[in-house]
Amino acid sequence: MGFDELDVGTIWQDGDFVPWDDATIHVLSHGLHYGTGIFEGVRCYDTAEGPAIFRWPEHLDRFYLSAKPYDMTIPYDRAELTEATLELIRREELSSCYIRPVAFYGYGSLGVSPGDNPVNVAIAAWPWGTYLGEEAITEGVDVMVSSWRKHASSQIPTNAKTTGLYVNSMLAGEEARRNGYTEAIVLNKEGAVAEGPGENLFLVRDGQIYTPGLSQSILDGITRASVVTIAEELGYTVHADAVISRGELYTADELFFTGTAAEVTPIRLVDNVTIGSGARGPVTEAVQSAFFEMLARDPDTHPEWFMQV
Repeated sequence: MGFDELDVGTIWQDGDFVPWDDATIHVLSHGLHYGTGIFEGVRCYDTAEGPAIFRWPEHLDRFYLSAKPYDMTIPYDRAELTEATLELIRREELSSCYIRPVAFYGYGSLGVSPGDNPVNVAIAAWPWGTYLGEEAITEGVDVMVSSWRKHASSQIPTNAKTTGLYVNSMLAGEEARRNGYTEAIVLNKEGAVAEGPGENLFLVRDGQIYTPGLSQSILDGITRASVVTIAEELGYTVHADAVISRGELYTADELFFTGTAAEVTPIRLVDNVTIGSGARGPVTEAVQSAFFEMLARDPDTHPEWFMQV
């Protein structure tokens, strides 16, 4: 669904609520040319306790931390961005939505150095369903290992959610879709498994769960951390600093993606190799069910993870 089809009318931009179509920037903005921006993707869920934002403080912390390597000072504090987000959701009367805070070096000069260019900040929110398709949650997705490698943390800060870095994700994802797959898996420069273009990856073998560690050039996913906690609460052993080879993908009992957008999505095929039985496996289903029950807050197993709107 395109934005023109959505019933949304307001964006918070640089301290003001502005009409959706008026939330524009100058074509010579620094971030547009050099990718010097940071962003977050956050979900608000329609829960048994009413609309609630999932793990907002953690997302906000990562937002500010992502700015640090680029010497970017966010001109609003956490309380101001929080209130702006809550008010935006209330104004739009959204019971559930996807929230996109973004900050970037704006218009001033166009050298590679941002110099004294202002830092612009905006927050948008809109209804958004399942990222990889409704059927993906139960049926799983077909993926391919991309020919594009993930950049190393010695080349660029991989744990910062930076706008320019997602060109790598776009290349990997579009390569997969051109070849008939739903999504990609990206290897790091050493050839070990890193993550998906916009997701972390989990592998199940002999009833134990493995996910690449931060040293594998992954984003420190907030849904990833939530799933690790939930899986351990279910009694599974989770190896959260694993090094996973490409070959291990094909022989895994189960694979699944996690992410704010993807939530918990099974993987049924990698490079035309069927994973396990070719259907959502029992461990994935158990973790996924517990995850969605937690999001519905029925029962309210992790109230500390939610902020009421």
